Amino acid sequence: MSPSTPTDSESLLERAYLDAVEQVGDLDETRARILDAAYEQFSRTGIRRSTMEDVARRAKVSRITVYRRFATKDVLVEHVVRREFRRYFDQFLIDIEQAGTAADRVVLGFVSSLRTIRDNPLIGGLIAAEPDLLIPSMITDGGRTLAIVRQFVAGQLRREQRAGNVPADLDADLVAELMVRISASFLSTPSELVDLDDDEQLAAVARRFLVPMLNATG
Repeated sequence: MSPSTPTDSESLLERAYLDAVEQVGDLDETRARILDAAYEQFSRTGIRRSTMEDVARRAKVSRITVYRRFATKDVLVEHVVRREFRRYFDQFLIDIEQAGTAADRVVLGFVSSLRTIRDNPLIGGLIAAEPDLLIPSMITDGGRTLAIVRQFVAGQLRREQRAGNVPADLDADLVAELMVRISASFLSTPSELVDLDDDEQLAAVARRFLVPMLNATG
């Protein structure tokens, strides 16, 4: 199975993460141009109001060319959203590398996650304007999407354990689960107490409530 053809059992986020880790590129220039055009079209107009004809016109290709690479609008949307999540993972990995301690990586990871996703013209726009198209796939897919992110975060925590930066008996899976659910909650439900546009406030929240989890041994 190639990275560009996810199976029914794989979530968009899972494929996006694997693509980011594997550094999968798009060698089909026409396909990449269509994805770029679809991203711009969906960001400007929204998914519901956009058609395959709109995307073809913006990409300066024929409608047939679009359909040859993406059989339906749903498939096109899936690939555009997946590419944006991949870019999010790319940025996340870059951001946490800038931190010098495990605590700093938790803080930067939390702030980066909320900022990058919310500021993304497509993903953030969907969350704000068409949440029923994206939020259900993130939180009501049997927990699969959250599980993939949790596995990613748990993997990062295990790296910290191997490096001796956090306790060896830390329950990495449970701590990761709690961290991911807190982040997902902020994304899906606006807060009256925490300003999600204030990175300093988000960092303070992470240091006060997430960082102590690194010492939550079993």
